[in-house]
Amino acid sequence: MNNMSQHYTPLSNFQVKNNQLFLSGVALKQLSNRVGHTPFYAYDRSLITRRFFELRKNMPHDLKIHYAIKANPMPALVQHMATLADGFDTASAGEMKTALDTTMNANNISIAGPGKRPQEIQQAIAAGITINIESKSELSVIEKTSSQLGLAANVAIRINPAFELKMAGVKMGGGAKPFGIDEEQVPSVLKAFKEMDLSFKGFHVYSGSQNLKEDSIIEAQNQTFLLINKLSEHCATAIETLNIGGGFGIPYFASDTPINTQKIGEQLNESMLKFKKSNPQTDIIIELGRYLVGEAGIYVCQVIDKKISREKTFLVVNGGLHHHLAASGNFGQIIRKNYPIVNGGKIKSEIMESVNIVGPLCTPLDILAENIELPVTDVGDYIAVFQSGAYGYTSSPHKFLSQPSCEEIMV
Repeated sequence: MNNMSQHYTPLSNFQVKNNQLFLSGVALKQLSNRVGHTPFYAYDRSLITRRFFELRKNMPHDLKIHYAIKANPMPALVQHMATLADGFDTASAGEMKTALDTTMNANNISIAGPGKRPQEIQQAIAAGITINIESKSELSVIEKTSSQLGLAANVAIRINPAFELKMAGVKMGGGAKPFGIDEEQVPSVLKAFKEMDLSFKGFHVYSGSQNLKEDSIIEAQNQTFLLINKLSEHCATAIETLNIGGGFGIPYFASDTPINTQKIGEQLNESMLKFKKSNPQTDIIIELGRYLVGEAGIYVCQVIDKKISREKTFLVVNGGLHHHLAASGNFGQIIRKNYPIVNGGKIKSEIMESVNIVGPLCTPLDILAENIELPVTDVGDYIAVFQSGAYGYTSSPHKFLSQPSCEEIMV
């Protein structure tokens, strides 16, 4: 049985000519010659643009859409997003630099994450980037650094809400978390904030990610607005920005169904209209990474050996978990599942074979696919792994076993 979903296939996003996979009119073999070698990641800017404007059409017209750089920090990709998005959300000094090197205004860039180093805080203040504080002690460091620099830091409070994003692949709110300040502690932080010479921007609530259930996202958004309405009574100044997080997932496996952003947008529009009656000056921000770029990227490697072991066929490729940890199943999967994969030079065939695709590493964890059906594949053929535009190369242990590195390109 093929590992592609019957109701959804990533292949439909790409071009197929003469039974070969193309990106922006360029065949994999030509892309490989352009790069100089395999493996490589390739990101299709036209698909990113299309996804962004489809989302923009389905969301409220006054909603600000930010790109979360951690999903894919490739500089060329981030610069492309600077022409589309309303802002950037970063999680390190390195990501801040990438963001500041683009045409994006620093006023529309923020940084979040626990354990910000004093140097990172200094850099953010100096650049005018908004800092989402994660603890009371971090706020003290920001106040001290702001005073030393003679600059009023732009600060928003990241809240760890009592609720969580139900059905999320990764839950980042509810219960005890290293992320944000518990919602019940926020009033005391706001009280202390009134005595500080800092610029209060608003709030950030990110409760989870990789969610394909619209009702869960809508519920979390509604609870966010209720929470902020309650907390607004403790604010000394108007709330300039409210980042309601993101959480939109993409389908990776045969059982997944793409998320309906139109349904989310319609409900979000109603919620925003209600919220803005009492907070007309507040910019509402949604923060998305994977959803914007994940389906626009592929990972390409080549078969370097083909062997049969006890009646099982193995395709040994020159890439693997060191480049694409998520596709190997070692990036949070409880039960390993196959990403969608094709033979990029032979998409369909009347003669198929069941194969296992493994990498060159000396570990049984180095698996890209198990028991999938592909057209009969030979040494030298290109293997393309879909859904690879987010949390790919930079999320992988590419120094493991000192294997050759891979490249990233935009087409």
